Amino acid sequence: MPGMVLFGRRWSLASDDLVFPGFFELFLRVLSCLWWDYRWIASLTLYLVHRGKLNCPGGVLLHTYLVVLLVLLAVIICTVLAMVCVSMRGTICNPGPRKSMAKLLYVRLALFLPEMVWASLGAIWVAKGIQCDKTVVFGIITTVIVSWIVMATTMVTIIFVFDPLGGKMSPHPPGCPEHLDSNSSNQLLTGLKTAAKSVWETRVMLCCCCVRQDDNARVAFSSAADLFSTYFSDTDLVPSDIAAGFTLLHQQQDNISSSLEPQEVITHSPGQSQEADLDAEVENCHHYMPFAAAAYGWPLYIYRNPFTGLCSIGGDCCRRREMEYDSVEGDQHNCHFASILKTTGLQYRDFIHISFHDKVYELPFIVVLDHRKEAIVVAVRGTMSLQDVLTDLSAESENLQLDIELEDCVAHKGIAQAARYIYRRLVNDGILSQAFSVAPEYRLVLVGHSLGAGAAALLAIMLRSAYPHVRAYAFSPPRGLLSKSLYEHSKDFIVSLILGMDVIPRLSVTNMEDLKRRILRVIANCNKPKYKILLHGCWYGLFGGSPDNSPTELDEGNQRGLTQPLLGEQSLLTRCSPGYSSSDSPLDSPTKYPHLYPPGRIIHLEEESGSGRFGCCSAARYRARWAQEAEFGKILIGPKMLTDHLPNILNQALDRVVADRTACVSCPGQGGSHPTVA
Repeated sequence: MPGMVLFGRRWSLASDDLVFPGFFELFLRVLSCLWWDYRWIASLTLYLVHRGKLNCPGGVLLHTYLVVLLVLLAVIICTVLAMVCVSMRGTICNPGPRKSMAKLLYVRLALFLPEMVWASLGAIWVAKGIQCDKTVVFGIITTVIVSWIVMATTMVTIIFVFDPLGGKMSPHPPGCPEHLDSNSSNQLLTGLKTAAKSVWETRVMLCCCCVRQDDNARVAFSSAADLFSTYFSDTDLVPSDIAAGFTLLHQQQDNISSSLEPQEVITHSPGQSQEADLDAEVENCHHYMPFAAAAYGWPLYIYRNPFTGLCSIGGDCCRRREMEYDSVEGDQHNCHFASILKTTGLQYRDFIHISFHDKVYELPFIVVLDHRKEAIVVAVRGTMSLQDVLTDLSAESENLQLDIELEDCVAHKGIAQAARYIYRRLVNDGILSQAFSVAPEYRLVLVGHSLGAGAAALLAIMLRSAYPHVRAYAFSPPRGLLSKSLYEHSKDFIVSLILGMDVIPRLSVTNMEDLKRRILRVIANCNKPKYKILLHGCWYGLFGGSPDNSPTELDEGNQRGLTQPLLGEQSLLTRCSPGYSSSDSPLDSPTKYPHLYPPGRIIHLEEESGSGRFGCCSAARYRARWAQEAEFGKILIGPKMLTDHLPNILNQALDRVVADRTACVSCPGQGGSHPTVA
């Protein structure tokens, strides 16, 4: 950090990123020869031991080849070793001791030309089938193969670290360009922002090349590109800097958690009415979670049952069903329907509508009759496809037209569009009318997981005027969903369930901006080289141990100087431009990316006893408690931040919580209390 400048352009590679690649190349060139008898030691062995076997047709050519190869390999190994030693110097934000890295890279890249020529000559020589000793020929073949592996790996690395915006750096030195007038600076700023958005839009389109290019997809591409270009516009971080920041934040978190006293965690005891309400809602969540999981169809069912799932639903696939086919969409082989039957335990006649139609802003959903709870359940699928990811990334806010009097009815744009689509299908297509004609006394319940949880929550808000008794259960919903007023309004009829360190209920544009600033703080003040940070972080993440006690927060006097050393020339020019305003930051853009909240009241399942850093959820013990949304105002870094979001892990945790609470109630002398609930 910052990204290196080579050939007049910036690359997504820092001068301290070459420690591990350098060791990898040295491993191929030196250590592996001990096993496979090739490269420069192998070549030296071939030359010294088999000199007498070079008296063959083409032996003179082979003699010359081996001598030149020895010299070339010696120079390459010395150069790579020097690069590794230089890359290990300094810290992330102190690249001064590594100022010679650019020259070493130029030398190493220049050496690729003779290496490529010599590898090509070796390949041609072998292809001609010169009759020499087989051991000598085999050594040449392995030498050529390893040379091409190294060069191919280098080419792939160059493609990955190439920054399309690197050539648009400011030609001026870092600092505020006072010599530029306002018009020139504004034009430069506009050009940089337009170029950045264009590059990100191209990247998103390439990643989602299989997504059908309709109007919604093009809008989503633009929204995602705008989000990424805005988020990364004011820093000069390379990917390894972000990884180092994550490891430092993880250890900082654990340091803070271990220093908390027990009384700081458990702040109050619940009242009897609150406890009874929690019991009821946990039981409801446990009941409706299988419906949210069923909406994922056969992929999740196979994932949860890897050995028996395919056999279990295989016989039902491609078999005609008793229900009418116009009530099933997007399930050509009935595999989705078969998995839903297995997951929910319902009968064919209990299904009103099943839709696996999947496009941008158009989510799959199912409508079923739940006779046990006397409810019509609408379950919305979470993120499963690239179309769903584009819906997630449409993170701008937009106003909702609702029949309620609130100050600001604002919500996540992509999820709001998806909720409107399902609303039109349920109301305009008469799906809900059909369901209530079958069971008029039932109430309406909406459920979903992840993206589906957000859509279900917004759908409940839209339908509440027509169905006043509607309820919604949002499992692991995204944080950046509702405005403050809608969040308060939703507490009356929406319950959210969050497991452990799940990152999605903590994920929003403002929280991502906060995470970026925290990463900048910890890496700016860390006094260790990056390779040590990453090595210790990997060991700590996999095996635990003592967290790093390196200083990770800036002193008060250094806070002001935080930004400038962490920005590249392009970003410094942008920040210091007269045309720059604080609204260019996503955190300070209340109209486009306002502060949004999760839906409804929140039940948090906290882990009480560890199950290992990557252990199975069934071995862990959890407690359920009511939580405030402010507790999810910061993204937590840890091994379970992603696994805690998986629907099968959440379902296992719910099973364990309900079993423990039932056992606690049945224990004599407990009086139905739950001391673990805060």
